Formats: sequence, structure tokens, C-alpha cells
Amino acid sequence: MTRNFEQFPDDENGDVLWKMAQDGDDLSKPREINYSVIFPSEDAALGFAVHLLRNGQKVSFAPYEGNDDLPWQVEAHPLMLPSHENISAYESLLGEDAGQFGGRNDGWGCFAQG
Repeated sequence: MTRNFEQFPDDENGDVLWKMAQDGDDLSKPREINYSVIFPSEDAALGFAVHLLRNGQKVSFAPYEGNDDLPWQVEAHPLMLPSHENISAYESLLGEDAGQFGGRNDGWGCFAQG
């Protein structure tokens, strides 16, 4: 299979999606994508989580051990097609909103669909 750089651009998200496709994941199937956003305080993380909830998003909240400066995590769980356009746009929107609470994106993931 030859990589289509329009569907799988040469960036981090494109690389992940390309690997998923090569591993047999059916990217035409919608699924819950888990976006991690990390924060400097519990109050900031909770404020962001409430912001997402008010906008109809499914979220989870927990302490985060991967970064001493940003020890709180909120995950957003939208249902979407795993396309480069969808993932990059949602990630950008989360990053902009999280910045207002002192947070930043920390990646995304999802379960493969056969």
C-alpha cells in the first residue's frame, strides 16, 4: 500500500493514522477517540471539564503522573471518524480552549476497528 499524503499528511497525526491503516484498522468506522489534556491544578482541570460538559462532550478526569508541572488530566471522548481533518481540528479546538485554563494537549488514542 502506498501512502496517500492527502489522506495521511506528513505530520504526527498523519503518521499515526497511516500506521493504523497499515495495521488493518478500518478508518471508515466511527469510534470514540480519547483526547488527553493536562493541567497545572485540579481546579483548572475541573473548570475545563465543566466547560466541555456544558458543550455536550463526554469527559473523564483523573490525576496525571506523566508531568509534575501538569499533574491533572481531562480526557474528552467524542465519537467521530478517525480522519486527519477531524482529529487535527478537534485537537486544535481543545488546545485553544484548554489554554484558557492553563492546560495543553497531551495526545489522543482509540481502539482499532476491524
